[in-house]
Amino acid sequence: MKLYRFLTGPDDSSFCHKVTAALNKGWLLHGAPSYAFDPETKTMRCGQAVFKEVEGVDYEPGIKLSDY
Repeated sequence: MKLYRFLTGPDDSSFCHKVTAALNKGWLLHGAPSYAFDPETKTMRCGQAVFKEVEGVDYEPGIKLSDY
């Protein structure tokens, strides 16, 4: 099964830690990170797509992606 996630967060160390945690769980980066201004909070936001292949498990819409 192939899994996809899009991680988002504020432009601070918490976003870097979120991506680092995913990488250490075996997720791989997919494409370049994104960076955009959030006009509601007047802050910059980051995003990064990640993916992972998991053998022996079938995809179901109810799975919790962060468990992998």
